[in-house]
Amino acid sequence: MEEEKDTIESKEESKSVSPLIIPGAIIVAGVLIAGAVIYSNIPRLPQGATLIGNNRVGTYNTGNTNTVTGDLTDNDPFLGNPEAPIIMVEFGDFQCPFCARFFKDTLPQIKEKYIKTGKVKLVYRDFPITSIHDEAQKAAEAGECANEQGKFWPYHDILYERQASLGVANFKTWAKELGLNQTQFNECLDSGKYYEEIAKDLSDGQALGVTGTPATFINGKLVQGAVPYAQFEAIIEEELKKIK
Repeated sequence: MEEEKDTIESKEESKSVSPLIIPGAIIVAGVLIAGAVIYSNIPRLPQGATLIGNNRVGTYNTGNTNTVTGDLTDNDPFLGNPEAPIIMVEFGDFQCPFCARFFKDTLPQIKEKYIKTGKVKLVYRDFPITSIHDEAQKAAEAGECANEQGKFWPYHDILYERQASLGVANFKTWAKELGLNQTQFNECLDSGKYYEEIAKDLSDGQALGVTGTPATFINGKLVQGAVPYAQFEAIIEEELKKIK
C-alpha cells in the first residue's frame, strides 16, 4: 500500500527579486490561485497526517493516541456481546470506498477473533460525507429503516457489497430481498424518518474529532482510516491486557 504524507510548512524568506522575473512571477501566482480555487473544497489534513493510498476524503491515520472518555455508543446497532470488555465504535459512510475496504478486508478478521469470542462489541454510527457522496445520506437512512425491522447488519453488508449500485430504488429492492415489510420500509425511507438520528451521529463524530471515514474508536482510542488489521489487533490486545 502506497502512502502519501502531507505536511504544512510555513517558511518566510526574504529575497530580492529582479524586475525581469516579476512578469513570470505574476503568471505563476495566477496558476497557484486557480489551483487553490479548484481544491478549495478538499478537506485539509492535520499537520503530519498520513494518507492511505490516494484518498483525499480524510481517511488517514493521524497517530493520535489520545483517548476519548464517556459513552460513544448512543442507541445505534451493535454486533457482539453487550457486556464485552472492548467497545469499538465505527463512524462509517456507506458510499466511502475506504469503508468498503475495511468491511471487506479487516472486519471479517475482527469478527472472527474478537466479536464471536465475546471480547469486542462493535457499534456502527453514521457519518455520511454528503459533499462528495451523493447517495450516502439515503443509504444511512435505509440502514436505519432496516434496523427498525431488526435487519441492520444483513442490510449493512448488502450496502457495502453493492456499493457501486447505491440508489433509492435499489435500497427498496434490497429490503424486499431481505424479507422486510416493504410498505413499512418504503414509508420509512421516503419520509426521512431517521434524518435527525443520522445528523446526531454526524455531529457527535465531529465533536469527537472525526474528519473522515472510516473512523473507529477502540475503548475511546481513535483509529482513522482503513488501516491494516494488524493495527486494530495491536490496540485491542493492548486494551485486553489492561483488564486481565
